[in-house]
Parts: sequence; C-alpha cells; structure tokens
Amino acid sequence: MAIDKNKGFASISNICECFNLKRDAYYKYKNRADKRILIEQQIIQIVKKRRKSLPREGVRKLIKSLNLEFKKQNLKVGRDTLFKVLRENNMLTLRKKYSCRTTNSYHRFYKYNNMIKDMEVTKPNQVWAADITYIRTLNGFCYLALITDMYSRKIVGYDLSDSLELKGCVRALNKAVYQAKNIKGLIHHSDRGIQYCSNVYTQILKRKKINISMTEENHCYENALAERVNGILKDEFYLDQTFMNTEHAKRAAKNAIKLYNQIRLHLSLDFKTPNMVYKLSA
Repeated sequence: MAIDKNKGFASISNICECFNLKRDAYYKYKNRADKRILIEQQIIQIVKKRRKSLPREGVRKLIKSLNLEFKKQNLKVGRDTLFKVLRENNMLTLRKKYSCRTTNSYHRFYKYNNMIKDMEVTKPNQVWAADITYIRTLNGFCYLALITDMYSRKIVGYDLSDSLELKGCVRALNKAVYQAKNIKGLIHHSDRGIQYCSNVYTQILKRKKINISMTEENHCYENALAERVNGILKDEFYLDQTFMNTEHAKRAAKNAIKLYNQIRLHLSLDFKTPNMVYKLSA
C-alpha cells in the first residue's frame, strides 16, 4: 500500500482498496456520519437552551417541551434518540435521596383525622397539601414551608425562614389564602408536625372555614404530593446545594418556585404546567 509522503498517511483510495471498498461507499458513510454529528450538535444546543431554565429536566418532559423547537429545526427526535444523545454527552439527570427530620409529632396538641384518604381530587382549591423541607446554608439549615394545590400541583403559598418555628408556616398559609379566589370546602392536609397541630395554626384554618386533615400514622405516603414537590425543587432546581446564607437561599427558592409553577411540565397533568391547570380550572 502506497503512503503519501507529503501527508504521512495512506490515501483514501489505498484504504478503500485495502478493505475492498469503493470510494463512493466511503464518502456516503462519511456524509451520513457528518450529518449525524451535526444533528446531535443541534439537539445538544436546543437542550442546553432549555436547561438554562430547567437544568435537570428529564428526557420524557424534554421530548414534550422541545417538540415544537425540534420541528422548527426540521429534526425528527424520538425519546430513544434523545436519551442516546444525552447519555453519550453526559447530560442525563441524576436523582438524589434526602433525609432530614423536619417533623416533630410528639406533642400535646390535638391530631386530626385523615380526610383525604381514597378521595378523588377533581378541582383546584379542593385540597392543599402542606409540608416543610430543609435547605442548607453555610450557617446551618433554613426551612421552606410549602402549600401545594393537590389538583394542579401549583405551589400556592411558601415561606423560607431560618428556623422551624411556627411563623414560616403561617406566612405560607396566609399567602396561599390571599391569592385564592374561592376556598369554600377547602381541605388543608399535612403531617402531624407541631407547627400544623398548634393552636395558632389550626385557629387560622378554622377562622377561614378550612377543613383540617392530617396523616394518620405520620407516614410520607399519606402526604405523598408534598414529598414529591420537595424532591422536584431539590432534584431539578438546585435547591439541594449549600447556599451562602438565608437571603441567598430565599432568592433561589423564589426563582425555583416561579419556574416550577410557570414552566415545568408535569406528566400527571398531561404535560401541562401547574399554572395552566390552576387558571383553567379555578
């Protein structure tokens, strides 16, 4: 086989001859490979643009949220193709497990029964799920109190404070009530934590004529939606990192909740956002 002295390697003709191939076959293969690389680069750029807002959005939701963008670029991208491209470029999202006790159910306050067990939730402002999750800072933990509408998955009220005291939960509840148009017949569901069982908190609910429901055995499965929302905010919106201080954490939480409500698609909502479902049905 002849070697090109100027370039220092065998010519295409010699390589094709060595493998009993035609030059046309080589160039066809090269064109297909080049085209595939170009398509992958386009896909990666589109995904990176989307992930500026939702950095940990999974493959199934990306397919739905980017379907229109792929069509604009004349790209036919299925779930398997997208998964393959993201995997080969180390762009798949990873899930983490968290454990930090925020519930103290050993207290003197009255514990209410579970009113929503086996209930079918059919509209917004029918059931609100309340919970508290922790966020790390360099100065220690701060705590994010959340109230989520069970039908639309919209976070309707929240507050972040540097302690597990009652005030944060009360502020989250007041925000939720203030923005709601109609809460007639509403059920407030939570765990049996001292914050939610306290006289101050339950009296607010009673004054607003909001029914009180609690987990019967203080088990996470009885408040699964709230636990799920906590995980999403940490998994997909970087609230699992350690922030400089409480103010930094507050800004991050505000931005994360805004994106969660306005942009993130939910499989359980037929790939709609919480805001879309809440506004259409409320």
